[in-house]
Amino acid sequence: MEEEIGSIEEEYRKITETITYLRRDIKAISVLLIDKAGELITSVGDISNLDIASFATLSAADFAATANLAELIGEHDFSTLFHQGKEKSIYVSLVADQVILAVIFTRETTLGMVRIKVKKASTILGDLFDRMFKELESEYAKTVDQDFIDEAESELDSLFE
Repeated sequence: MEEEIGSIEEEYRKITETITYLRRDIKAISVLLIDKAGELITSVGDISNLDIASFATLSAADFAATANLAELIGEHDFSTLFHQGKEKSIYVSLVADQVILAVIFTRETTLGMVRIKVKKASTILGDLFDRMFKELESEYAKTVDQDFIDEAESELDSLFE
């Protein structure tokens, strides 16, 4: 168990390192990783003027709404979203079908550069998250299986008493 925790911590370090490089490469204000439930996983960059809870929740809701739009036109989903403002823009991408990668950047950075760098980072992050999810599922399955077995044995014992 300790070895698996260490491995997950190492994967998390690599995830943070990947989004740090992404932020630096595209000169983004900040890069955030958010789960589909709207909870912040981690972030790099300046988030001091950002209501994190609202941003994370709205990013997840944005993806959920867009998935419904995609379905209406016969698509499975849209894996990226882009919102352009006068001075700042947001590029949002789905990673490993579980995690939302949000990049906040200024006009100084072109959308093309963001797309290229996010695509590369998403591939790396997808592999890291897939490994983490598999490790967590494996550990959870061991726990659930044993709990299930114990509960089933207890129920069977009580039936024959």
